[in-house]
Amino acid sequence: MNNKKQNYLGPLIIIGVLFFVFGFVTWVNGTLIAFFKKAFNLDNTSSLLVTFAFFISYTVMAIPSSEILKKIGFKKGMAVGLGIMAIGTLTFVPAAKMASYILFLVGLFVIGIGLTLLQTASNPYVTILGDRESAAQRISIMGIANKIAGILSQKLLGGLLLASSTVSVAVSSETELDKVTVPYLILTGVLIVLAILIMLSKGLPEVSEEQEGDTTEKNEKTSIWAFPNLVLGLGTLFSYVGLEVISGDTIISYGISLGFPESEAKDFGQFTLWSMLVGYVLGIVLIPKYVSQQTWLKLSSLLGVIITLVALFTTGYTSVLSIALLGLSNAIMWPAIWPLAINGLGKYTKLGSALLVMMIAGGAILPLVYGKLADTIGAQSAYGLLIPLYLYIAYYATWGHKKTNW
Repeated sequence: MNNKKQNYLGPLIIIGVLFFVFGFVTWVNGTLIAFFKKAFNLDNTSSLLVTFAFFISYTVMAIPSSEILKKIGFKKGMAVGLGIMAIGTLTFVPAAKMASYILFLVGLFVIGIGLTLLQTASNPYVTILGDRESAAQRISIMGIANKIAGILSQKLLGGLLLASSTVSVAVSSETELDKVTVPYLILTGVLIVLAILIMLSKGLPEVSEEQEGDTTEKNEKTSIWAFPNLVLGLGTLFSYVGLEVISGDTIISYGISLGFPESEAKDFGQFTLWSMLVGYVLGIVLIPKYVSQQTWLKLSSLLGVIITLVALFTTGYTSVLSIALLGLSNAIMWPAIWPLAINGLGKYTKLGSALLVMMIAGGAILPLVYGKLADTIGAQSAYGLLIPLYLYIAYYATWGHKKTNW
């Protein structure tokens, strides 16, 4: 047993590094939204095209990623994903020189394409590199690595891009955009090195179809749409990802709208990630020994409603910190929703999983809805959008996941 754990240590470290990369490039979006909003003088809706360009790539690539991995294998797939991400980060350099917001969005879309392939390839390893009974614990540890990376990315890039609160739009358009050049060149280099190391690695086994998941469970249904727990779960995952992205990526701009200087607001996104970290640690300690995943999901969604109401009816730091505290509500939702949605799918498990990955589109579409509301009724009032989303998740956690027939 000890030898087995030792054999898994090297590969798990590699996967942990990849989850760190996921977090770094994903959670920096909140900083980029505030930075581009200033640099290009954008409204809320236009600035949130950052999240749209990034997350819509998951919907575009979810099913193609599976086909690509069947042809080239999971190990090569991870290297290719990193290479595609490197092309996306490198795109930031000409985008900065040309002062082209559209080209920045193209770069973010390409990063998202590579990230979708990379995640599709690396996620199965978390399950197979060790006992299945401890898979949930490994997933939580990877989640912690993801959030720590997000905190670091916001700290580093926020300190660089949003350090000043007095820069004029005219200066931003010319000089400010150059600030992204060096960090994204460095990031490009890191991604290329990682791709080479993955290809040279001897420790990563190839994932077989059997290891990806059990699809042999018998059922008599002739269509994937005949599973209410999946169909309702698609909406639940769509809602959850939208909630997570809105609470994590709009908080800096929200703080600025309340009058906080950029030099202070740049750290607000880190507060959300710290509260998510607390949620992950609580999940590791409490689930399933003291509370089931679906009970946690129900309580988390109801807590989200309460915290959102506090954010709506308070001001200043109290309101900002309430938005940050939503990270605690959102932390364990993904691993809680996923098994409930695919339960009992049998031969439809892979297709169901692909459809669930496509629901990451919630992170593309719902922030745009928030942005439109923010431009219309104000950034604070727009957070009212979160309440029906949390209530829907509470419905799914309580009753929706139990439905076996329409």
